[in-house]
Amino acid sequence: MRVAVLSDSHLGAPSAWFEAVYARHLAPADRVYHCGDHAGVGLWAYLLQHPGFEAVAGNSDGYDLAAQLPPLLERDLCGQRLAVTHGWGPRPGLAARNAKACAGRYDLVFFGHSHAAEDTRLGGLRLINPGALQPGGSLALLECEEGTGIRSVRFVSV
Repeated sequence: MRVAVLSDSHLGAPSAWFEAVYARHLAPADRVYHCGDHAGVGLWAYLLQHPGFEAVAGNSDGYDLAAQLPPLLERDLCGQRLAVTHGWGPRPGLAARNAKACAGRYDLVFFGHSHAAEDTRLGGLRLINPGALQPGGSLALLECEEGTGIRSVRFVSV
């Protein structure tokens, strides 16, 4: 299964650049997770065309959008307990704060907020931040298999 993870797009509506990124990287994915800070209902509405799209609210999403999105998604992904969240507070220590909040409940956490791509393990928890989906930024593409979990993580510069 191919999974696309993005965050911090900060677009009110899709631009031609975003539509090209969608066609190349998001449309072919089986699942697409946005870790918040879409920053506009127009972008979120565009992403809803993907049948496997899910999202959480970020701190830069306006009230009109944040009211429609949860702060946390809990899912099963390829046999792993997944949490999708945005993140909070200062950028230094963000992965550790997420790990502390999610310890013992999940195997895998997708998060954003820092605009910095990372794939790290803290304790038994794997934390993946796709970076910011903006020109010059990145997104994460994962391959996973039911029962075996994540096989690969690749950060794609956009």
